[in-house]
Amino acid sequence: MNSPVPLSPASWRLWLRMARPGFLVVTAVGCAVGMASAAACGCGFSWPRAVATLALALLAHASANMHNDFADAVSGADAANTAGLYPFTGGSRLVQGGVVTAQDMRQVSLGLGMIVALGGLLLAFQSGGGLLLIGLAGLLLAWAYSAPPLALMSRGLGEIAVALAWALVVVGADYVQRGRFFVIPAVAALGYGLMIGNVLLANACPDAVADARVGKRTLAVRLGLARAAWLYLAVALAAQAWVVAMVAALVLPLPTLAALAAAPLSLAAGVLLRRHAGQPGRLRPALVLGIVAALVYGLGLAWGFWMVRA
Repeated sequence: MNSPVPLSPASWRLWLRMARPGFLVVTAVGCAVGMASAAACGCGFSWPRAVATLALALLAHASANMHNDFADAVSGADAANTAGLYPFTGGSRLVQGGVVTAQDMRQVSLGLGMIVALGGLLLAFQSGGGLLLIGLAGLLLAWAYSAPPLALMSRGLGEIAVALAWALVVVGADYVQRGRFFVIPAVAALGYGLMIGNVLLANACPDAVADARVGKRTLAVRLGLARAAWLYLAVALAAQAWVVAMVAALVLPLPTLAALAAAPLSLAAGVLLRRHAGQPGRLRPALVLGIVAALVYGLGLAWGFWMVRA
């Protein structure tokens, strides 16, 4: 095993790897949905606030990723996961490869968290106190997802926590622009949150054997891969039906039906999950399709809102 690399400002490339940047795009898309929702309602649009929102959201996501790596290193979950489908499962593998220590992960995560907290306070001063409630809820979910005594990811509740967290991204991005809570971004956030929770459900399937070995009882472990695949399809269908129902109820604008472009991708991902339930090593295409489906769904919502902006 290599000696851990000391962390310093010069090691920004290592920090980027620790953040798992490939997954940060789901947060960027969530921000886009919330910002477009505010613009669609004629609330104006502040580019400085938008940039600050995006930066803080990405830093918060990076901090949560590192905290998750720390927790999985301490529990032994990532070390036990020798058959994961990197980079989709099994964490960044930097601790397991001896590149950094678990404490390095924890320290950088806490440092980023402090930056996010300070930046969030400043942004709340500009946007409104409700942003503090959103931020506190997000921090609680990030902590409860990985850390004991709750460790929601080990209790079959991680997918719900992730869905709620990314719903908060949408609501928070809208709030920064709008300055108050409103029903329309919450409606859009629910659908997007379901799709992101589904990404976690799919990504847990290749890890199910290793997770069960260390007592990490994800939904994939509790249900088994075959039933997890059926649940994935049901959640994806619910997210699509939600958009249709809300457009029919005149809550979401008609162009947000563009989110339905994700349906074939989700269907293909679910079919592959079901077909290869007994062959976790063949699930990589399903994981890719699931992530792309979530992104297409979010971008469809954002595009739909942007098309009707006042």
